[in-house]
Amino acid sequence: GPRVRFGPSPTGFLHLGGLRTALYNYIFAKKHQGTFILRVEDTDQSRVVPGAAEGIEEMLDWAGIPPDESPCRGGPRGPYVQSLRLELYRGASAALLESGAAYRCFCTPQRLELLRREALRCQHTPRYDNRCRHLTPAEVAQKLSQGLDCVVRFRLEKGVEPFQDLIYGWNKHEVAEVEGDPVILKGDGFPTYHLANVVDDHYMGITHVLRGTEWLTSTSKHLLLYKAFGWEPPQFGHLPLLLNKDGGKLSKRQGDIFVERFVRDGFLPEALLDIVTNCGSGFAEKQMGRTLEELISQFEIGRITTHSALLDLEMLPEFNRIHLTRHIENEGLRQRLVRELQELVKHVCGDQQVEPEVLEKEYVERVLLLRKGHISFLKNLVSSDYSYLWVRPSVSRQQLQMISAEVDEIGKLVLGLMARQAAALTMEELNKDLRNLQKQTRETKYSSMMQLLRLALSGQQHGPSVAEMMLTLGPREVSGRIHRALCS
Repeated sequence: GPRVRFGPSPTGFLHLGGLRTALYNYIFAKKHQGTFILRVEDTDQSRVVPGAAEGIEEMLDWAGIPPDESPCRGGPRGPYVQSLRLELYRGASAALLESGAAYRCFCTPQRLELLRREALRCQHTPRYDNRCRHLTPAEVAQKLSQGLDCVVRFRLEKGVEPFQDLIYGWNKHEVAEVEGDPVILKGDGFPTYHLANVVDDHYMGITHVLRGTEWLTSTSKHLLLYKAFGWEPPQFGHLPLLLNKDGGKLSKRQGDIFVERFVRDGFLPEALLDIVTNCGSGFAEKQMGRTLEELISQFEIGRITTHSALLDLEMLPEFNRIHLTRHIENEGLRQRLVRELQELVKHVCGDQQVEPEVLEKEYVERVLLLRKGHISFLKNLVSSDYSYLWVRPSVSRQQLQMISAEVDEIGKLVLGLMARQAAALTMEELNKDLRNLQKQTRETKYSSMMQLLRLALSGQQHGPSVAEMMLTLGPREVSGRIHRALCS
């Protein structure tokens, strides 16, 4: 099967663009019984953030798209961290020096900076002028004996071969005409991206490179490197950009596209995978609510278009509602939600009096089943609107009597109704029943009766309708609360 890789730099948190690249690689691997590899590309040591690499792998696990081979899991082609593979890059660059495909460059940072400034002054794109390409072996030996610092540069040749991108079709970029020879090994012995990714893809047996479209113009350069090594290149497929719905770049500045934020805010991983594939392409048809299994079965790389994917994050709660509903309907997933909700209730309402009965699995599960489709997040069920579910009110008979003198009669009527109504009710039926009860009172207006019941059931003046409250609380809990209020 194919071998694909996701190669993030450990410079910070995983963001949605990275998650999407990883997801397409994962889906492609699973679709074709292949292997998905996580490789940490930390060759720019100045930008490495401690713990970032572990954080990225943790987020892939959370999202349900874990790598088969990675720094944490290991595997047959490791190590999976570039800074642990320096010998490999040094050997590769030595081979290119040997064959004349690369050369040593002794230009100082000052000279390169002057070149850059001069180019900008003339409104040219800055590029290295390939000066050291023409040094003779004797000149190189002399500079080395003086102990001068050097880097290794790759000799770009004119006349690149076109390549067929899996998504963009036939492509070629005459790199030698627009760029100077690129550095492949820095003075500190670390490779640049271009060398490291070619060497690693070769030694890790990568067959397909699926990466962001920003690398499309570098691919011709990478193919020249494969040719210089005499290696068979992988197939390339470049994924169109992921943009805001207005076509702007996703902003990492507000930190609002980091996967950690969505975890913290209580989104389900499936909702995130669903929205980033929904705004893109590669699948049979547009539909909300797809599971990872469905994404894998519907995926075809030929279906990916070159249009940018426009992400409308305001739709994410709606995606979450659909996936949360699916979780509640699924027996196994529902049990996890029950446990999570029990923890949430203890955490949010813990300082108020939460009765043990209210945390019983059956009660919590009933609430979930009754409110499914109405909530976008599990945490909605611990918002103030729903606190009546978890905290029993302490309401005295006197308070209720101030609303209506017929408090006992109303209480008895409702208790009678609850005794008859053990079966599942609908809101319509319950509202009709409550209207009928009011007709059996002597002088209490419907609005007063509702006010009285709302107070007895929730201790609050406002909130969901009385019928919704009764329905969600269930006959047992409603009867208990009314009974307690009458006796207090």
